[in-house]
Amino acid sequence: MNIEKIIKENRGTIVDVRTYGEFSGGNVVDSINIPLNEIPERIEELKNLKSPLILCCASGGRSGQAQHFLSQNGIECYNGGSWLDVNYYKSQNK
Repeated sequence: MNIEKIIKENRGTIVDVRTYGEFSGGNVVDSINIPLNEIPERIEELKNLKSPLILCCASGGRSGQAQHFLSQNGIECYNGGSWLDVNYYKSQNK
């Protein structure tokens, strides 16, 4: 699956797994913030979001952890890497 294409076509939901503080310092338009440490307790909420989920963080490390956990729980998701990259792809669909 081409993550760039999913983002450009506005398919799915962008989930930023950085802390609330990091997220408030800058984020992708229309993304939602669920910090990595809250992912397990918010799994039902995540299952109800429009899929696939595009996960992002500062560098791709935390979003990779989230992607691994969520995919093991049957959620279609992809590691989008840095939120800056995801933001760039999203800006391309204008």
